Order: sequence, then structure tokens, then C-alpha cells
Amino acid sequence: MINLTKLNGSPIVINADLVEFVEETPDCLLTMTTGRKMMVREKMDVVLDRLLEYRMSLRGAYPVPTGGEQFEPTDVKGA
Repeated sequence: MINLTKLNGSPIVINADLVEFVEETPDCLLTMTTGRKMMVREKMDVVLDRLLEYRMSLRGAYPVPTGGEQFEPTDVKGA
């Protein structure tokens, strides 16, 4: 989750896992995987920094399968 600010000044917490696109139009427009769109006061670079910071803080929380012929569901990076 990341903290942002709506255009009207109200704080909002966004589920970072649902952010699909970030555009500057010139306000910052977030498009969620649900199709919902939201404009925030923060600049695109600030939003991207917060999204990356959030993802980096999860290190290993979302293991990625390594794949291969002998792949087992328990063979994941970070597990």
C-alpha cells in the first residue's frame, strides 16, 4: 500500500499491486487493473518511486517460479 493525495487534498492509500499504468496528463493519472482511474497530486516520478519502494520492501513475499523440466511448485526464488 502507498500513501498518495487526491486532487482535492484528501489523503488516500492505494493498493500498489493493482496499479497498471501511471500517466502524467499533466496531473498524475493512475489506472488500476480493475479499470478504475484516479488522479493524484503527486508527480509521476514520486508515484513511481513509492511503487518501487513498496515492491522492494516485499523482497521474497512474492516468490517467482524458476521453471524448467524438473519444476516443482516448491521450487521458487526467495522461498
